[in-house]
Amino acid sequence: MSKRSRRKFSAEFKAKVALEAIKEVKTLQELSTQFEVHPYLISRWKQEFVQGAAKVFEGGLVSGESDHEQEMDKLYKKIGQMQIDNDFLKKAYEKLK
Repeated sequence: MSKRSRRKFSAEFKAKVALEAIKEVKTLQELSTQFEVHPYLISRWKQEFVQGAAKVFEGGLVSGESDHEQEMDKLYKKIGQMQIDNDFLKKAYEKLK
């Protein structure tokens, strides 16, 4: 009995499949056969796509700006964690003296 590894799909692929499902030109079964994905996944991706569509227009930001802000948030969090780690190590060092 061989184990099949779990397939991972890119966001681009999911969006492509969801858009095809939204068009409703083909049935879920036809899309399932075309993209080699279970119909349930297509339905779920379509639902997530429709629910997340409003986020595209929120805030009036260009996608590059939002990516930049996300990267900045990650960096600020990392800096904060490093400061906490540094303070902890200073205290631990003082106790060893």
